[in-house]
Amino acid sequence: MRRRFGDRKDGFKLRKADPFFRLIPYIMKDRNDAHVLFEDRIYLEKTEMLIRQLRKEGHKVGFLHIAIASIIRVLSQKPKVNRFVIGKKTYARKEISVSLAVKKEMNEETEETTIKVIFDPKDTIYDVIEKVNSEIEKNKNTSDENRADKAAKILTYMPGFLLSFTMFCIRFLDNRGLLPRFLTDLSPFHSSIFLTDLGSLGVKSVYHHIYNLGTNSFFIAFGKKSKEQYIDEESNTKIRKAMDLKIAVDERIVDGYYFALAIKMLLRIIGNPEELLTPPETVVIDNEI
Repeated sequence: MRRRFGDRKDGFKLRKADPFFRLIPYIMKDRNDAHVLFEDRIYLEKTEMLIRQLRKEGHKVGFLHIAIASIIRVLSQKPKVNRFVIGKKTYARKEISVSLAVKKEMNEETEETTIKVIFDPKDTIYDVIEKVNSEIEKNKNTSDENRADKAAKILTYMPGFLLSFTMFCIRFLDNRGLLPRFLTDLSPFHSSIFLTDLGSLGVKSVYHHIYNLGTNSFFIAFGKKSKEQYIDEESNTKIRKAMDLKIAVDERIVDGYYFALAIKMLLRIIGNPEELLTPPETVVIDNEI
């Protein structure tokens, strides 16, 4: 789709949106005015079966890859979730991107870095494994810094008053779609989804805020697995593995019914991920651009 007047480098302006949703950003100006928190539980029997199958095929894969691939599949079918509000206007994001924090080594002394991976809406679980693992490996070296780390370090060298002025300029330019592309490319705050995996740290999922800086409208956190007793159809007591997902969303981008359908689809795909082995039959385009 060609860029038109009013579009941004990273998003298409919504021109057919409901008038009420055009008004909402003037009522709720910041994301922390508009973020909604909720949680749900997924059951992992089929998820772990697929992970074991992929590992037998030689792939280095875990729940993180399944979660990311499921998110991409949802965004390919429910594109209105891949929107953002900035400068009191709503845009459809031009790409699917996932930001996540990576610990270079599992100890207290090693710094954490943040990476952002760009995906195609037709990506399968195999594509996700390759792209995510490649990006993580590039950032595992404790002596290396990625572009986001280097930019953050440069900012911290500034005196407080100059840093405050710089951040004001970044927000000012971003609100007007004038922030240079190289900054939005390296910024983890300009992405479709911010994802955190707390299971690797051995703790439960948490409710995480979404940031006012940038364009991110979705934050998903998942934690360690748990075991749950249940009664099967024959009244036998059994145990199954489960995991809680906690999600924060910017309610200004689309109505609650659409959000609910997207979240239900995400939970269904994570719990039954076989469809991720093949590309989606079609990719849906946001019809309000």
